[in-house]
Amino acid sequence: MENNEVEILLVEDNSDDAELTIRALKKNNLANHLLHVKDGAEALEFIFCIGRYSDRSIEMKPKIILLDLNMPKISGIDVLRRIKADELTKTIPVIVLTSSKESPDVQTCYQLGANSFIVKPVGFENFIKAVAELGLYWMLLNLPPR
Repeated sequence: MENNEVEILLVEDNSDDAELTIRALKKNNLANHLLHVKDGAEALEFIFCIGRYSDRSIEMKPKIILLDLNMPKISGIDVLRRIKADELTKTIPVIVLTSSKESPDVQTCYQLGANSFIVKPVGFENFIKAVAELGLYWMLLNLPPR
């Protein structure tokens, strides 16, 4: 897949959660243009076209970013802060998909500009259903800014 074709950027360090998320999106034909990165540092490299992603255009933004909070190297909150602070990237919808129910995390993410905060459901079927509904809404129903 070309880096410029990414519609969904999945930022998730837990390989089991990433696999479940990708499976749920594939089940609904929403994972054709998905890129999975395993930490916040790689996410920022992709979004801002630096490092291993320096050959892609920053104009080719993902339609949505599914962002975990608790990650190595750079936290999800710091990734969110950088995305929403930059004029070129602040309109990209960022959906926080995390196991954290901590009230300060929820508050901080919305203050920084998160578009949605979803706690990962416990249980395979509930997780699959939640991700599928999330993908359908953000990829098919939501009208992004132009």
